[in-house]
Amino acid sequence: MKGFVPPAYPYDRLDDLRALAVERHGAAIDCSIGAPIDDPPAAVIAALSNSGDERGYPPSIGSAAYREAAVDWLARQFGVSIDGLAEIAACIGTKEFVASTPHFLKLRRPDLDTVLYPAVSYPSYEMGATLAGCRAVAVPVDDEWRIDLTAIDPADAARALCLWVNTPGNPAGGLDDLAAVAAWGRANDVVVLSDECYIEFTWDGPARTVLTEGTERLLAVHSLSKRSNLAGVRAGFYAGDAELVKYLREVRKHAGYIVPGPVQAAAIAAWADQDHVDEQRAVYRRRLEVGIDLFAALGVTVAMPGGGFYLWAPAPDGDAWALAARLAEETGVIVSPGEFYGEQSAGHVRLAVVQPTADIELATGRLR
Repeated sequence: MKGFVPPAYPYDRLDDLRALAVERHGAAIDCSIGAPIDDPPAAVIAALSNSGDERGYPPSIGSAAYREAAVDWLARQFGVSIDGLAEIAACIGTKEFVASTPHFLKLRRPDLDTVLYPAVSYPSYEMGATLAGCRAVAVPVDDEWRIDLTAIDPADAARALCLWVNTPGNPAGGLDDLAAVAAWGRANDVVVLSDECYIEFTWDGPARTVLTEGTERLLAVHSLSKRSNLAGVRAGFYAGDAELVKYLREVRKHAGYIVPGPVQAAAIAAWADQDHVDEQRAVYRRRLEVGIDLFAALGVTVAMPGGGFYLWAPAPDGDAWALAARLAEETGVIVSPGEFYGEQSAGHVRLAVVQPTADIELATGRLR
């Protein structure tokens, strides 16, 4: 009998392109993964290093100070009021939350078996459904890379444990209508999980959260990985529907999901400071502009995304792997072929502007 066989991890499939870039240019400029390389705030590192919280077990739901720092950030930046006692809890970054939550929801509602997620999206939404033994049903996106709620089959909605949305979206930077998403979830009695980890890198209009629509049947998921360059410490939170938060708090407590004590101390400092985020916004905005110039030098026209720090480029003749190979060989830049993000994505590549601005400029110069 043969059980589950994990597929190849998408980014491991780029190793040959990385080797090609090193062979041609001495080093790869790896823009395939959205891993920040800029420095976190000094105050955050100081809090991480000097918390004195290494001993004992910190609360799985996050300390009162951790949760209050996140609540204050939501209120300050987005005008959203959350009950710090009942409507919020910590998670270990957000990827583990994305991958594990369908399993926990399935335990809660064994009569439901479907996870809805955007057809062009981060692979972990689909994988979370697979790991939970659920049906993973991709919802088409429109020409602006926004989820198309009208395309959801009512039969799938009736079986849905949850609907994932991601705004700003990875990989294409689309901005969903979160009011419409919230209304759809309530009308169809489906939990909406809104992954908002790029919220502070919204370029088209103000930043937006689903929690503006209240909390009933809604959860917003946030992370420090992108806003504060803290992907390595794994700290985030989920907030929204009090009944659902209570359930997830308890089951995650039993499962041993705990943000380490020193990380909680660092997170408190990070949520409290906005200056470093404003500085990082300017850095990413400049790199996006430089990346657009890089593609222009290849004869590829790329639009500024609605949000996020990715460029979503159409490949000539729809051949994403050929464009990725050309970039590696001629510039040293490594990008991700669109098929990593769903079948509807196959004709594009994604470039994450996480490498130094000077390196992306160097790559452009190699073409000119």
